[in-house]
This record gives sequence, structure tokens and C-alpha cells, in this order.
Amino acid sequence: MNALVQLAAEEEQNPLIPPIPELVIGLLAFAIVFFFLWKKLLPNINKVLDERREAIEGGIEKAEAAQQEANDVLQQYKDQLAEARHEAARLRSEAQEQGATLIAEMRAEGQRQRDEIVAAGHTQIEADRKQAAQALRQDVGKLATELAGKLVGESLEDHARQSRTIDRFLDDLEEKAEAGR
Repeated sequence: MNALVQLAAEEEQNPLIPPIPELVIGLLAFAIVFFFLWKKLLPNINKVLDERREAIEGGIEKAEAAQQEANDVLQQYKDQLAEARHEAARLRSEAQEQGATLIAEMRAEGQRQRDEIVAAGHTQIEADRKQAAQALRQDVGKLATELAGKLVGESLEDHARQSRTIDRFLDDLEEKAEAGR
């Protein structure tokens, strides 16, 4: 019988089915903890989650705004760079045109100066030629007069006569030289 009592006692204490007072106390403790969590902790958790969601959404909006602003600034820089390149090309073109104009002006000035120098040289040569011709005429006239005086045997000291004779003699020589050309 002992075995039966023991078997009946074991059947009463089935570990899968708890005793009723423990079950009621456990359910009551669970309800208190659940009520406390639901009233106190759950609103705080929801509040923190809402704040975090708003912060994340605000951060995303700020990041999108910053990205848009960065894109706008980048586009402005690209526009300014394109404008600066265009301006540089225009300035290079103007500089080339000014350089070409300056070179043309310098060439014209050089040509003018060369022409002036050549004209001054021709004028100087002509003046020197006339002076040399005059000196030669006087020297030749003097020598011709002396020679003629020695040949004729009389002095040809009359200056006016001497000049006429010399001029006539040189004119004849110039005519013969021109006819020979």
C-alpha cells in the first residue's frame, strides 16, 4: 500500500500542473508587472522611439537639404568656371588682336623710319655730290686756267672771264658725257 500512497502522492504533484495558489499568485504578479510596464515603461519607450524617428527623419531631411545645397553650389562653381574660361579665351583673343595690331604699327613705324633714313641718305648723298662737283669744278677750272695760261702764254687772271671759260668747258664735258650714255 505504501506504493499506492506514494503513487497517488506523486500523481497529485504533477510538475506540469502547478498548485492553484501558486498559479493565482503568479497571475496576479504578472498582471501587476504587466500593468506597470504598460502604464509607465511603454509610454517612455514609445516617446524615445518617436524622438529617435523624428531625429532620423530630420537628419535625413537635413542631409537632403545639405545635398541639394551642395549640388547648387557645385553648379554655381561650374557656371563660374565656364564663364571664367570664356573670359580667358576672350582676353587671349583680344591680346592676340592687340599684339597683331602692335606688330603692324611697329612695322609701319619701322618702314617710315627706314624711308626717312633712306630719304635723308639720298639728300645727303645729293648734297655731297653737288659739293664734290662744285669743288671739282673749281679745281678743274683752276687747273684748266693755269694750263691754258701756260699754253697761250698769258695770264688769265680775270676772274669773270675765267669763270665763263671754265663753265663753258665743263658744260661741254657734261654734254659729251650725257651723249655717250
